[in-house]
Amino acid sequence: MAFLETEPGRRIYYEYYPGDRLPVALIHGWGMSCRLWDTVLPLLTGAGHAVLSFDQRGCGKSDKDFADVSINSAAADVVSLANHLRLGRLAVNGWSLGGPVAVAAAVRLGVRCVGVVSTAGATPRYVQAPDFPHGGAPGSVAETVAALRQDRATFLHGLAHAICARPVSDAVKTWMWSVFMENAPSADRALLDLDTLDQRGALRGLAVPFLSVVGGQDVIAPPGIGRAAAELAPLGRLAEFPESGHAPFIEEAGRYGEVLLGFLAELT
Repeated sequence: MAFLETEPGRRIYYEYYPGDRLPVALIHGWGMSCRLWDTVLPLLTGAGHAVLSFDQRGCGKSDKDFADVSINSAAADVVSLANHLRLGRLAVNGWSLGGPVAVAAAVRLGVRCVGVVSTAGATPRYVQAPDFPHGGAPGSVAETVAALRQDRATFLHGLAHAICARPVSDAVKTWMWSVFMENAPSADRALLDLDTLDQRGALRGLAVPFLSVVGGQDVIAPPGIGRAAAELAPLGRLAEFPESGHAPFIEEAGRYGEVLLGFLAELT
């Protein structure tokens, strides 16, 4: 196992798989871990890509008692890992809350980042604004966190069952619930960032190709969010999976793999 100390006395867990083709950083969603990418990892390594994945602060095997678990801190950790591994150029792929982490990391990486994928991502905003009609009501994320903290196990069990719109096995739902249960209450503070997140300016400033993968039946990150992201980025494009919910890489794994590898092939 590999760990990187990103704050004094605090470490994050990461995995790095070398390859001859463009490195890809996989960034999981809120409360999950790098294990959620286990269907995507062999696809990428099998195509020759180097792959970096990690557990965000408070999640998985990473330390649970970080003082800062914000989206920006996760983005900084992506950069720290890229520096530690001496990755000169890379693409980033973030799922759910990992979408805004990927955008923030791309801004920090500058010219080293050659492409961004937001998979059912919560970027540019997760809640509505007068000029942004997509997402939940302002303050709704704080309400969600309050409900989560009343009965963590039951809430996360329900969330695991709500991720996929297409039929998946009970084993898959139990697997996702078990991964959720590894996160600590400290990780909830990252979720709270979504009530104030606004990356519209960052997306407009992206100078690299941006792929927004959207699940047409997504009840966690409504499709309008990802569609707006694709329109905002100068080099943005949309890949919609009409029958999928919040996890197209699980629900329509074959097509997701084709879309992702096709996008990455254009970057190399």
